[in-house]
Amino acid sequence: MLKLKMAAAWIGLSCLALASAVAQDCSDKNWKACKGKPWIIGNSMDTPLGDEWWPHKLWGKDDQAGSTNWYKKPEVVQRALAEAKTGKVYRLGRVYTGTMPTFGDRKFVLRIPGGPTGGPFGANILVYNDEFIATEIGQIGTQFDGLAHIGIAINGAADKSEIRYYNGVTQLEMEGSTGMRKNGIEQLHPITARGILIDVAALKGVDAMDAGYEITLADVNAALDKQGMKDFKFMPGDGVFFRTGWGKHWIKDNAKYNGGEPGIGMEVAKWLSDVVQAGVVGADTWATEVIPNKEPGCAFCIHSHLLTRHGIVNQENMDLDGLSADKAYRFMYVYSPVPIGGATGSPGAPLAIR
Repeated sequence: MLKLKMAAAWIGLSCLALASAVAQDCSDKNWKACKGKPWIIGNSMDTPLGDEWWPHKLWGKDDQAGSTNWYKKPEVVQRALAEAKTGKVYRLGRVYTGTMPTFGDRKFVLRIPGGPTGGPFGANILVYNDEFIATEIGQIGTQFDGLAHIGIAINGAADKSEIRYYNGVTQLEMEGSTGMRKNGIEQLHPITARGILIDVAALKGVDAMDAGYEITLADVNAALDKQGMKDFKFMPGDGVFFRTGWGKHWIKDNAKYNGGEPGIGMEVAKWLSDVVQAGVVGADTWATEVIPNKEPGCAFCIHSHLLTRHGIVNQENMDLDGLSADKAYRFMYVYSPVPIGGATGSPGAPLAIR
């Protein structure tokens, strides 16, 4: 009987220990147990990202422009202008079509209403055509993530007073059915940046890297070395763009393209925010970051680190192959988000000029 009681007690203690261990697992229900994970910044667990990230240390508590503030500084723009030496222009945006890969349930539909749409007018018998577009305009094709795009639900999605975005702006303060009242894309400044291509696909000697491959800082340094930029000095406001070759699958295999991707992880994200102080980042993939992440609890945590915590804007689905073919690793990058009032992102065609 004593042995049975001891066995029962041991089983009970084991169950309690197991329950305690499960309770301490890092999860959306127990995010305070995520301390020590790569996406946690600081020593506190005030938020699912660690320390509170507001007010912004560089731009102040009322800022809504984030890293695009760098392009209000003449020395940053002049640094970019100095890279345009040959006059060759590269379009870094892809063509918008109904056949391009789209994330989730997003769609892109263009219709020409009539042929011609209007006219004739005048003795010269003028006619015209126009179009209707139905789409999630800020998050499709070559897209640009604004500062209302990614937030963190500190107390769960039901508490809009504690869903926090860039500079601590809450869902309650921000949202509106006809557009975001704060952090809208129209708040960002036009970008003229010194652009740097980090051609990791060329470093690896492949047409396209594998989905799930995390670009490390060692990869970045090795790519720069291969590009003859071993001692290159990055400066605040620089644009940093990663080529993985993933664009090879664009339209040709949309299921593969959307099924994952190579990209940067938290190591490189922290380098971009803390060392480079990048003005804009981007890649030839749909999220810039590695998918799937080796950390199962990391749901687009590079997005939350760059956009939400630091206000560093992000360009996705870029065409970087022309730059790679010409070994054009330094250039002037030019892009102005389409100022759609209250939008979370923007379409458009960024340019590189060298």
